Amino acid sequence: MAPAVHHIRSITEAYLARHPEERDSLAPLFAALAASDYPTSRKTYPAHVTCSAILIDGDRRVLHIVHKASGKLLAPGGHNEPDDRHLRDAAVRELHEEAGIPPSAVVPLSGYEDVPLDIDVHAIDANPSKDEPAHQHVDFRWGFLLGAEHAVTLQEEEVDGYEWRPFTSAASPTVRSKLALLT
Repeated sequence: MAPAVHHIRSITEAYLARHPEERDSLAPLFAALAASDYPTSRKTYPAHVTCSAILIDGDRRVLHIVHKASGKLLAPGGHNEPDDRHLRDAAVRELHEEAGIPPSAVVPLSGYEDVPLDIDVHAIDANPSKDEPAHQHVDFRWGFLLGAEHAVTLQEEEVDGYEWRPFTSAASPTVRSKLALLT
């Protein structure tokens, strides 16, 4: 069963307790939570919830993958599936699917077991081939440590390459600023 609206709202409020200055930027999320459509469905417009994994290795680097669809260097992540009971589960599943890192090789970042490291709202262009209008993703970015060494094995259908980047070079400015606080 997909994450319940009250679960998403609870996680969001816990996040905002740490980052109250971000409340206004999450307006699309609150609108999605108030609507009748399910907020984690990829067919919910104008915004829906996605999840990503911010994976940190022992050298304090963050895993980035090149998504074929966008050509961008991003954290592994994507849409929720009906079997994802918790938003964090979606991030772990996407990490495994896109980078081949199994759930047994990662542990939640200490202090972020039940709260995402970052929540980001970003625009997605229309995709006529999928009958998708322009919309927004509200991406819950979960922090994990690579607890056991494991090789990255890319999902060839969706991913073109990968990079481990130092905290200071993380692709997302909001993730970069939050990682700086972990020192």
